[in-house]
Amino acid sequence: MTNAPKFTTLGCRLNAYETEAMKELSQQAGLQNAVVVNTCAVTAEAVRKARQEIRKLRRENPDAPIIVTGCAAQTEPETFAAMDEVTQVIGNTEKMQAGTWQQIAKGPDFIGTTEKVQVDDIMSVTETAGHLIDGFGTRSRAYVQVQNGCDHRCTFCIIPYGRGNSRSVPAGVVVDQIKRLVDRGYNEVVLTGVDLTSWGADLPATPKLGDLVMRILKLVPDLPRLRISSIDSIEVDDNLMQAIATEPRLMPHLHLSLQHGDDLILKRMARRHLRDDAIRFCEEARKLRPEMTFGADIIAGFPTETDAHFENSLKLVTDCDLTWLHVFPYSKREGTPAARIPNQVNGTLIKDRAARLRAAGDTQVRTHLAAARGKAHQILMENPHMGRTEQFTEVTFATPQVEGQIVTATPTGITGTQLTV
Repeated sequence: MTNAPKFTTLGCRLNAYETEAMKELSQQAGLQNAVVVNTCAVTAEAVRKARQEIRKLRRENPDAPIIVTGCAAQTEPETFAAMDEVTQVIGNTEKMQAGTWQQIAKGPDFIGTTEKVQVDDIMSVTETAGHLIDGFGTRSRAYVQVQNGCDHRCTFCIIPYGRGNSRSVPAGVVVDQIKRLVDRGYNEVVLTGVDLTSWGADLPATPKLGDLVMRILKLVPDLPRLRISSIDSIEVDDNLMQAIATEPRLMPHLHLSLQHGDDLILKRMARRHLRDDAIRFCEEARKLRPEMTFGADIIAGFPTETDAHFENSLKLVTDCDLTWLHVFPYSKREGTPAARIPNQVNGTLIKDRAARLRAAGDTQVRTHLAAARGKAHQILMENPHMGRTEQFTEVTFATPQVEGQIVTATPTGITGTQLTV
C-alpha cells in the first residue's frame, strides 16, 4: 500500500506557500511514502528545531525516506547531509522544479545514482516560481507570492544566502492569478515575499510595489480586500502612499521591518533607515489613513546594544504607535557579520529586554482594542467563530458565521487580545 508524502513546514508564510507547491509537484511526479521537511534558517534556534523535528519524524516514520529542503538546507546543506536520519538534501531552487521531484520519485532505491545533496548556487537564480499555485490559506484568505530573495545584506540576517537575490513575478502573472482566486470565491488576497518593497526592481521599466497594488485594484475590481505583508518602510513609493490614501480596498494594516529604534544599532545592522525615518513614515501613513495600524519586527539584544540603545527601541513602540509586535531575541547566527561583533549581549539580558518589548506591545494592543470596541467593522470570517477586521484584529462571535464571508458587526467586548461580538 502506498501513501502520499508527509510535509512539515517550519518558518515563514513563504515557506508554507512553497510547501503547497511542493505537494502538487510531488503528487504529479508520483512520489509515495516519503517525508519532506521544509526548513527555516532565520536563527540558530530555527536550525536546531529543524534537526529536532527531523529526528522526531524519523522515529515516527522509520522506513520512509526523509527529504530536507528550505532555507536551512540551502545555507548549510552539510549539517543535514551529516544526519543519519536524512536521505536527501535539496535546495530552495531545486524544490520548486518538477524535474527534482520526478528524479526523487524514481527507482526502488529512491536516490539511485544521484548525490545526497542537490543544492546549487542560489545567487545565480534569476526567476521566482510564484505562479506555481493559485494562492493558499484558509477558504477566506489567499496568499500570493509576488517576490522572492533579497538584495540587502543586513548584518544579522542569513536569509539572502537561503533565498538568493531579489526577483519578481511579473505584474500580469500576479493579476491573472488574483482574478482566478476571486473567481473561486476568495474575498481577501495577501501579497507576500521576502523583501516585498523591492518588487519590480528586476523587471522591465523597474515598476514599484505601489504600481503593482494600483494595477491589481484597477484590473480586479471584484476583489473586496487586498492586504500587504511585511514591508521595508524606507522603500515605500509614492503610488503605494497614494493607494493607502485613496483605496479603501487596500487594508489599513502594515507590518514594518523596523528591527531597532536606535540609530547607531540600525547602522551596525546595515539597515537603510534611521529612527526618524520610521516615525515619519508612520505619521505620514496615518495622516493619509487615520485608521492605519502597524505591526513591526524588533530585535532585542543585538551585539553592542546598551541600556540606552534598548530604551530607544522601547520608546519607538509608542513613538510609531505600533500595535502588533514580533519581538525577536537576538540569536547569534554563524555566517553573518553580526556574529563576529565582539561585544555580544548577555543571554539573560536579551530575554529580559525581549520581555519588556513584548509587555509594551501588550499595552499597545489593549489600547487598540479599547478604541476599536463599540465601532462597526467589516470582518472577514476565518472560521465560523473568528474573523479579522480591516486592521487585522481578531474578533470572536458567539453565533456562528459563514466562513469566508465579510460581515459587518460592532464588537462590544474584549477577551485577551480579541474583540468579541
